[in-house]
Amino acid sequence: MKVHGSAVQRGFTLIEIMVVIVILGVLAALIVPRIMSKPDEARATAARFDIANIMQALDTYRLDNLRYPSAEQGLQALVTMPTMAPEPANWKQYLKATPMDPWGHAYQYLNPGLKGEIDVFSFGADGRPGGEGVDADIGSWQLNR
Repeated sequence: MKVHGSAVQRGFTLIEIMVVIVILGVLAALIVPRIMSKPDEARATAARFDIANIMQALDTYRLDNLRYPSAEQGLQALVTMPTMAPEPANWKQYLKATPMDPWGHAYQYLNPGLKGEIDVFSFGADGRPGGEGVDADIGSWQLNR
């Protein structure tokens, strides 16, 4: 036997929809700031990794040529043979290209360094000395060597 009658239609009430929207808003407020900081952390980690690689290339340059490139020769000496004094006696290509930091700025090189024999560093996101958080400088002196 079939019973015919009106079908009960159930939908969401305005209150239920508002509760769901509030819950989604609270979750977004908690999660979005954590997700948004991850790219900045990744760039800082990439800069540390780059600096470690540059330092390794500079150490190899020194082993081959008995000295680090001069400040005037800069990091370009790792890519193309310097033509200004002191010219390296046993130069070879140490890097394929002059490195840029994850924010698109050139890495800085000091010889003699202010914090070590030589310093390699990035000025961070703002591209200027000093700063806090993502704008803070990241340098070879911060690496465990």
